[in-house]
Amino acid sequence: MDMELSALLARAREAGLDERTIDLAEQGDATAQCNLASCYEIGDGVAKDQVEAAAWYRKAAEQGHAGGQGSLGVCYSRGEGVERDPVAATAWYRKAAKQGLGSAQFNLARCYKYGVGVERDLVEAAAWYQKAAEQRIFNAAYELGVMYANGRGVPKDDAEAAKWYRLAADQGNTDAQASLGYMYVNGVGVPQDDAEAAKWYRSAAEQGDASSQQDLGLLYSQGRGVPQDEMEAARWWRLAAEQGNTNAQISLGFMYLNGEGVRQDKVEGARWIRLAAEQGGGYWRRYALA
Repeated sequence: MDMELSALLARAREAGLDERTIDLAEQGDATAQCNLASCYEIGDGVAKDQVEAAAWYRKAAEQGHAGGQGSLGVCYSRGEGVERDPVAATAWYRKAAKQGLGSAQFNLARCYKYGVGVERDLVEAAAWYQKAAEQRIFNAAYELGVMYANGRGVPKDDAEAAKWYRLAADQGNTDAQASLGYMYVNGVGVPQDDAEAAKWYRSAAEQGDASSQQDLGLLYSQGRGVPQDEMEAARWWRLAAEQGNTNAQISLGFMYLNGEGVRQDKVEGARWIRLAAEQGGGYWRRYALA
């Protein structure tokens, strides 16, 4: 047994971690080694210790354990327990990704997308996002949808973008839900359908997405896909405005100025428009009367 492993085992026993797991780790069980790493990483039954976590992940990774490899890659990416090293992070992600670990495929795709630890390559990024998305890594599905929508790393294909957005949106990804809402409002990659747009905007809006709250408010104001309802429009615009969405602040301000959906209050209307103007909406300063 190597001295480093002996020292790791001794410290794990001293810390009072599960003896069965320690015994298995001593016998070379890579999953047990990962479990010990996780205990140190999150402070489960022991004080958090990123150095110990990284050391145990390395023991598992060096045996070819995909989870250990992917986790060690994260350690190098964040500089947790080891010196930050994007090149080493990418190398470990690649080892895990080639074994089919979806989270590592997603992280490797991001490395290629942003050129971190590897030369930037959008074609490679798209390929790894697709592998991860096919394993139901839903953030990867959204990212792949963005690439198809913009023709980056793949041919531009709005229908294909909508397909990947939907996979992510069905699992609650708010960016994907908002993107689908936009596509249905405008008939991009899907048949134009205001009711379907309202459905997706609502899904994202109910999770607090300010842009979708603004867009859902607009649909209520115009009666598109939902019954026209100025009070409901004002409700959604207020939620977005309180998060700093300038379009919603302006819309809510005019509702107060005109008494639409809310009780008329010119001071309150001017206040909301002023907030928008202070964020750069200079055109609207002339309406900030109070």
